[in-house]
Amino acid sequence: MFYTVEELVQQANDRFNGSVAELMIETEIELTGRSREEIVTLMSRNLTVMKSSVKDGLTDSKSVSGLTGGDAAKLDRYIQSGKTLADSTILSAARNAIAVNELNAKMGLVCATPTAGSAGCLPAVISVAIEKLELTEEEQLNFLFSAGAFGLVIANNASISGAEGGCQAEVGSASAMSAAALTLAAGGSAYQASQAICFVIKNMLGLICDPVAGLVEVPCVKRNAMGASFALVAADMALAGIESKIPVDEVIDAMYQVGSSLPTAFRETAEGGLAATPTGKRLTQEIFGN
Repeated sequence: MFYTVEELVQQANDRFNGSVAELMIETEIELTGRSREEIVTLMSRNLTVMKSSVKDGLTDSKSVSGLTGGDAAKLDRYIQSGKTLADSTILSAARNAIAVNELNAKMGLVCATPTAGSAGCLPAVISVAIEKLELTEEEQLNFLFSAGAFGLVIANNASISGAEGGCQAEVGSASAMSAAALTLAAGGSAYQASQAICFVIKNMLGLICDPVAGLVEVPCVKRNAMGASFALVAADMALAGIESKIPVDEVIDAMYQVGSSLPTAFRETAEGGLAATPTGKRLTQEIFGN
């Protein structure tokens, strides 16, 4: 078992030739008592749901509230136009993240990784990684196990709950997990994956959770899109050999401290931030009445 990212990296290198996925599988066996086959089967189910959520979310239909829906399809058409400013891989990840979170808002089936509100990041990043890196089924599963390993440390030492630590704890954690797994999938080391986590979390520190009308739609959907794009950039930075001046476990500790210091208005209560704007209040009244 590992309790810090430093321990995770050390154990992966010492015991599994750098494989974070294998370390995570053994940890799951230890914690749950399940067999390796059972654990891999469960993760395969998660992978299937993630892939389906990207595909099923790419429609023009609206959510029940009417706040979201159709933006993934808009971005898809824009990508197909060939007039984009950003790289198509990054935009495809953003599109896929929007698709998953729009599906979630429409009560579709998603894999909460690590939460429903941040469910778009990991499917978005792995979907573009599958295409760009030509990942095999085993490599795709390793991607998810690796993400889970880093996510386990973040959850245990900081938070993955918007109500507890703000959106930095939800989309921030999801984006960091995605960045780490992508770094490994692209041939990076466990240490480089840890640096990718640093880059994402340092960029997300202080991000509040301010859902309009208390619904996981605005601004959550678009934050997932940005989180997915951050993961790609962070992975490239890590693969380039860039290092964080602040050690990864100290970065995670800082996220916990910042989250603990956030006023309750900025922790999923819909009492502050965008939820408290005149338009945010008007939308709340339109959806729920007085």
